[in-house]
Amino acid sequence: MRKTVVIDCFPESLMAYRKGYAIVAVDVIRATTTAVTAVDLGRRCFPVPSLDAAVPLAAKLTNPLLVGELGGSMPYGFDLNNSPADLEARTDIHRPMILLTTSGTRLICGAEESQALYVACLRNYSALIAYLTAHHPTVAVIGAGSRAQFREEDQLCCAWIAEGLVREGYEPQDERTISIIEQWSGVPASVISEGPSADYLRNSSQVRDLEYILAHIDDLDEVYRYERGQVIKHIEELLPDMPTYR
Repeated sequence: MRKTVVIDCFPESLMAYRKGYAIVAVDVIRATTTAVTAVDLGRRCFPVPSLDAAVPLAAKLTNPLLVGELGGSMPYGFDLNNSPADLEARTDIHRPMILLTTSGTRLICGAEESQALYVACLRNYSALIAYLTAHHPTVAVIGAGSRAQFREEDQLCCAWIAEGLVREGYEPQDERTISIIEQWSGVPASVISEGPSADYLRNSSQVRDLEYILAHIDDLDEVYRYERGQVIKHIEELLPDMPTYR
């Protein structure tokens, strides 16, 4: 069977990949990193696409931790910004987390119920490459984007995943995918510290999240999937000699 991979950006682009695609959602700074970190710590994670969706869900859960940002600001009544570093420092793991962000959670929540949607960041991209190779012949790797830009950190993560799939025999679906893979091939993760998202973190005194992301590159051998309203650790055996792709 012919295997293909495509890179795209923004939650709205999901409409083009409804039929036959496994979706990989990427928002390195910071939604998918926050979600993966929460689940790795043992916390339940419920992404929501909007504040209107967060309110009734919070009423159904027991003492939920409200985490997120809209337009860069933490919504009124929330407990924590969209911060993987601050999240890891908390000890209240028993509290389920509702995660709301400007673009990332809209992307995570945007696939059809019948579609496989995986949550990816720089922490788990090699594990995801191995899993996708074994299970999904047609993959769309989609960056969340921010302020109408396909941000550097998302391009890099999308490119690394797509490049790993190409090495496993996938064909890039279009010229844009080829171009993005070539642009970011062999580029160190530290380059994301030069982009506008990193500038925002520095200017808003949240540089600890950038430091956290750069200190946790490919450190999780787990696959995370969005299913029935939650990000969950996908329980399935991974080969013990699973390759690393950088």
